[in-house]
Amino acid sequence: MNQLQLFLPCAAGVEALLAAEALRITGTAPKAWRAGVQLAGSWRDAMQLNLHSRLAQRVLIELAHNQYRTEQDLYNAAANVAWEIWFTPKQTFKVEITAQHSPLTSLNFAALKIKDAIADRFRHKHDDVRPSVDTRWPDVRVYVHLTVDTVTVYIDTSGEPLFKRGWREDVGEAPLKETLAAAMIAASGWDELCKQGVALYDPCCGSGTIAIEAAQIACNIAPGIHRKFAFQKYLPFQAHVWDGLLDQAEALITEPTAEVFGSDVSFRMVDFAERNAERAGVAGAVQFRGGDALERMPPVASGVMLVNPPYGERIEVAGAAGAQKRTQFQGQAIDEFGQPVQSGQTSEQPRGRELAQTGSGEEASDFFPKLATHWKKNYAGWTAHVLTPDLKLPNKMRLKESRRVPMWNGPIECRLFRFDMVAGSARAKPVLGSASN
Repeated sequence: MNQLQLFLPCAAGVEALLAAEALRITGTAPKAWRAGVQLAGSWRDAMQLNLHSRLAQRVLIELAHNQYRTEQDLYNAAANVAWEIWFTPKQTFKVEITAQHSPLTSLNFAALKIKDAIADRFRHKHDDVRPSVDTRWPDVRVYVHLTVDTVTVYIDTSGEPLFKRGWREDVGEAPLKETLAAAMIAASGWDELCKQGVALYDPCCGSGTIAIEAAQIACNIAPGIHRKFAFQKYLPFQAHVWDGLLDQAEALITEPTAEVFGSDVSFRMVDFAERNAERAGVAGAVQFRGGDALERMPPVASGVMLVNPPYGERIEVAGAAGAQKRTQFQGQAIDEFGQPVQSGQTSEQPRGRELAQTGSGEEASDFFPKLATHWKKNYAGWTAHVLTPDLKLPNKMRLKESRRVPMWNGPIECRLFRFDMVAGSARAKPVLGSASN
């Protein structure tokens, strides 16, 4: 268990950030792929990554990588895996399969062949006893990824996706995933700036995801400290080792190194955010207030704003570009490896934030210039980072961005725009951190 190949899927555009995070957690330099990173590691590393990674969607262990042409080749690849060292026939499992340009006509049949291979392996090893399949709440998730001619078999150590931190019970419509909020924070550089006491503010906080992630970072709280993982049911799991890792994580928690603020026009959302912060262990490290983003004054003299503007009834962010993407991606899912789901695919896929189609274009076109004017008048010394699918947002805000970071929200291509605010000026010099194009 000390020489494993680990794969950490992530949202497209987050690979470099995740590679840097994985290096910090494990001390091993990973290799970045599209929508994920791969690294050599141990069973302990897999547990540490589940506990400490804010950016990965899952932690997968690669068990086989082979060439294939037919479904029988998939059966053989799965049958040669020593499943009996990972779990027992008394446990349940599920096979999820994704594909890029696979020549196979039915991925459902391919998944069935892999399921049969796992069951047959157990029958041979355990006197005709095999584990059962549970498609809803399996003990073990097996992920299989097909390319044109290769099959890779993984066992999932996470269980529930890692964006489910265990604290968010109160949510609004189309909430931002915690992993994407963490990616915004990392891309803005605030995860380092907070060590210098630089404040963070989300003026459209919703149920508090960005602010709560930031507050946990400021307090050095491991994102997985409040939840359970699939690896706790596996045969290599040793409770005393895991308890030791949890004790180490608890010992690293500190008083917040920087102030974190959030506000929202909906007082109902503010209430949700406060309750979520309590469950996340950061009620004393983040301050939430009600109020419209067009009216709220800065909570402190300077800092970093992180904003994922509302898409729904109040304004519609995406405009014509967003409407085109909504049509293109309507109902389409992205797999665990960042690829569009191939027809017939069996995997249950993570969904990005949906773009609501309510609200008028007039409201949207009016909102952003007013927001920019409010920021230029009242937020001199601040740096704002805005995540949006509207690539023309800087023009609408009449601001010149100093940086734009490609980032995918599920199937929606977005940009994280950085604006450096100087009073009365649309062209500002960088104030916090370094800007690069």
